[in-house]
Amino acid sequence: MKRWLLACALLAAPVAAWAKVNLATAPIGRMDLPWWHKQFEQSLAEGRAQPDARIVWLGDSITYYWQRHGGHGYDDVRPVWEQYYAPYGALDFGFIGDTTASLIWRLDHGQVAGLHPQLAIILIGANNFGRVHWDAAMTVPAVEAVVKNAHQRLPGAHILLLGVLPSIRSAWVDEQTLATNAALARHYAGSAEVTFMDVGGVLEQGGKADASLFVDPRLTPPAPALHPDAQGMRRIAEAIAPVVARYVK
Repeated sequence: MKRWLLACALLAAPVAAWAKVNLATAPIGRMDLPWWHKQFEQSLAEGRAQPDARIVWLGDSITYYWQRHGGHGYDDVRPVWEQYYAPYGALDFGFIGDTTASLIWRLDHGQVAGLHPQLAIILIGANNFGRVHWDAAMTVPAVEAVVKNAHQRLPGAHILLLGVLPSIRSAWVDEQTLATNAALARHYAGSAEVTFMDVGGVLEQGGKADASLFVDPRLTPPAPALHPDAQGMRRIAEAIAPVVARYVK
């Protein structure tokens, strides 16, 4: 009987340890997806081609949207990038669908190797509240892990961490977004290495996300508001412009 109990305890130990792992902080690559694999390799090539980039953006599809040129005006975001970031030889490392876990994996696998930017801008976390359904309790330490990782690999860069942007997905997502941003604001208050900015207010009307400032509701078929349109992205660029000017010369 004692041996049986001991065996059960030994078998349960690894399961208990695994249950305590926060997957949002674990490096999880997506190299099994051909398009993601191709984009990652392409991003490494872009970094090697622009080693003097003074700004590096790190994030998900919202960051990727800086390169969008949809041809409808509202989704022509690339001109905003050209105005605010191209003059600095900026690099855009935004990957569609990435969570904090995948960004951590990219950093661990050379995403910023050989780069020496003056400013790294991080916008990540929106997808944590999506299909994987990782809440604020999981996401906050994960975003902090991303920041720590980026700082270690880019010691000469100031980190500009943007809060998770507002969206129109669900009341639960709204709650997690507010809780995450509040916790990150507290954590980085007074930091000399990291500037935290919650710029979500520029995308809101009456305290709620303004659907007219997002691309998704105008798609066919329409989708929940998640990606800011050209006007929304311009508002973000204008909001963070003073920090960019302070740290990028």
